[in-house]
Amino acid sequence: MGKVVRIGGRGTSRRVIDKPEDRWTGKKYKEDQDKRKEASKDRYVSMGRGTKRVKFGDIATTSGRPSGKGMWISGGRGTKRRKL
Repeated sequence: MGKVVRIGGRGTSRRVIDKPEDRWTGKKYKEDQDKRKEASKDRYVSMGRGTKRVKFGDIATTSGRPSGKGMWISGGRGTKRRKL
């Protein structure tokens, strides 16, 4: 990978290390997330302000982010709005 600077001791020391592999993004994280979901599919999750319970395995897996088309965006101090 690349090199990164790590700062320690209240900013008084620096060291250059190889950048470790990210564990919170990418395909590996998605696979890890799917494994954890499969392992806990029979557990219940609270939804809707705690008024509803569903099994974790019944929650659909999404693919990507929503586009945001058709949503309202507020502007100014919350007095203006426009549609995407």
